[in-house]
Amino acid sequence: MSETRTTGPAEPAPSQPTGARAERLSVTGVSKRYGAVRAIRNADMTVRAGSVHALVGENGAGKSTLIKILSGAATADTGRITFEGRPVTISSTADAIALGIATVYQEPQLFPDLTVAENVFTGREITRRGRVDWAAQNARVVELLELIGLPARYATVPVSELSIAEQQQVSIAKALVGNAEVLILDEPSAILTDAEIEVLFGVVRRLASTGVAIIYISHRLDELFVIADEVTVMRDGETLGTWPIEELSVRRVVELMVGGILEDRPPEHTVPDVPPRLVLEGLASEGAYSGVDVAVRPGEIVTLYGLIGSGASEVADTVYGMRRATAGRVLLDGRPVAPHSPRAAKRLGIALLPANRKQQGLFGFQSIAFNISAGHLPMLSRLGTWMDRRRERQVARDLITRLSVKTPHERQPVSAMSGGNAQKVVLARQLVQRPKVLVLAEPTQGVDVGAKEEIHRIVRALADEGTAVLIVTSDLPEAIRISDRLQVVRAGTTTVEFGPGASQADVLAAAAGAVGQEEAA
Repeated sequence: MSETRTTGPAEPAPSQPTGARAERLSVTGVSKRYGAVRAIRNADMTVRAGSVHALVGENGAGKSTLIKILSGAATADTGRITFEGRPVTISSTADAIALGIATVYQEPQLFPDLTVAENVFTGREITRRGRVDWAAQNARVVELLELIGLPARYATVPVSELSIAEQQQVSIAKALVGNAEVLILDEPSAILTDAEIEVLFGVVRRLASTGVAIIYISHRLDELFVIADEVTVMRDGETLGTWPIEELSVRRVVELMVGGILEDRPPEHTVPDVPPRLVLEGLASEGAYSGVDVAVRPGEIVTLYGLIGSGASEVADTVYGMRRATAGRVLLDGRPVAPHSPRAAKRLGIALLPANRKQQGLFGFQSIAFNISAGHLPMLSRLGTWMDRRRERQVARDLITRLSVKTPHERQPVSAMSGGNAQKVVLARQLVQRPKVLVLAEPTQGVDVGAKEEIHRIVRALADEGTAVLIVTSDLPEAIRISDRLQVVRAGTTTVEFGPGASQADVLAAAAGAVGQEEAA
């Protein structure tokens, strides 16, 4: 393997913010370590009253850890936090709320059977003489609904009757009822349509106009140039700086996020010139994605790369029969098929490595042999009823050797294994009967670098043996490194296609909607 260095352009020095907005929240030299892993180090960020402050970075850059520290879900090891100019300690979510720091997450965290007013005041009810003052609560909720652009009548409507976008607005109202001075919006647009995003932006602008400081986290970089005043960029656990939005372009933000990196590129791989094994033709699933067109040949690795909320992960679920397609076709060796369930997909020769191995892929307290043989009773049984334990152990041993699973024996409980080895066990189960199509969802999520390399080696070997491999991943370096072809999924649709050797900046720019956009002077 040859090692090539890719270096980004010189990083623009952040200028001093302009305007007379007062400093609301500031972090200086904040660091956080989890065991041997340093999640963030020496992070600096200042958020101003009445401004929308974007926080961006690749997956694993440290954004989530910094937000956890500000919202009280984690405690900084070192550093200083000031609120309106005075040092503060945030040791719990209660501390954050007491200061006026509220967080709204991507998925609304509401009780569907309760009304909007009941949800907004859950845990902080207005009482009078020991009883809930419903009139006072409803009156306050009506004020908040007017601020966020929802009808006053929604105060008494059950949350289950609202759209996802409206539920998110209710989540914002719930955050504001405690007189929030800083509102953190974590990927607020990931699950919204374009029209709903415009509504969200209207809410954000109204809140900023009242003096609320907003921290806006998004992978959709084109949004920043519509809604943000300033941008802080994180990379490898550090804040690179903060820039006024007018000094940046999407392209420059991408280059800052990616930076200078080392890419260990594998030798170029020749894909057999044969008809495709798997074809997704105009595939759609209502509410998740639409217009997905993909073709994968035997011996080829095709990757779908998309940011959070792009719809890429739901495509994998559809191919394996876990999600219903509402339009389009799935073809296997040129023949239309309908994998309407995992069992049907398996009969067709389609196997899936699920993204959430703990919930969907493993029986934690069972042995490796049990986990590998699960779902293969007809093949590994006597008379189709009783498991042939000797054969089960032999199949497990063969796959343990083939996939280099580190274990003393096949009887070891999976719960005692590392993440990388547990992932190999889930993969081994898919290989008991060689699949025609192998779908891998986030195949190396949560595993270390060594295990990632081994899994990539295994996947490439399977492709070389003639398996058609479809990978869905949000890990950009992985997507580039392992793919014969890479297709970007954005807003539920396959868009730009890249061949081997694509740059991270180009792919990330395509995923963020910046293709063809000229860099600002």
